[in-house]
Amino acid sequence: MSKLHVKRDDTVIIVSGDDKGKKGKVLQVSPKEGKIIVEGVNLVKKHLKPRPPKENGGIVDAEAPFYACKAQLYCSKCKAATRASYKVEGDKKTRVCAKCGAEL
Repeated sequence: MSKLHVKRDDTVIIVSGDDKGKKGKVLQVSPKEGKIIVEGVNLVKKHLKPRPPKENGGIVDAEAPFYACKAQLYCSKCKAATRASYKVEGDKKTRVCAKCGAEL
């Protein structure tokens, strides 16, 4: 099992691919596959069949997973993509922006 540099509810910016430059919140992380799902990024068409008789079917947009290496953490203070640096105070370890030192 591998560890990823992003966690659920982080804000990330996409650095490569069709959605380059888009920002979004991480909805789901899959460390085993090395993939993440980001809100509003990598949208695909999904065909739904009406399951209960009253529910409608049709074609809906859904977020698909993509590799986590294509996303970088977004620092709200710098307003840019950044790498995570770590700061240890006592027995508490926190992630901070490598550029400005703001807490992520």
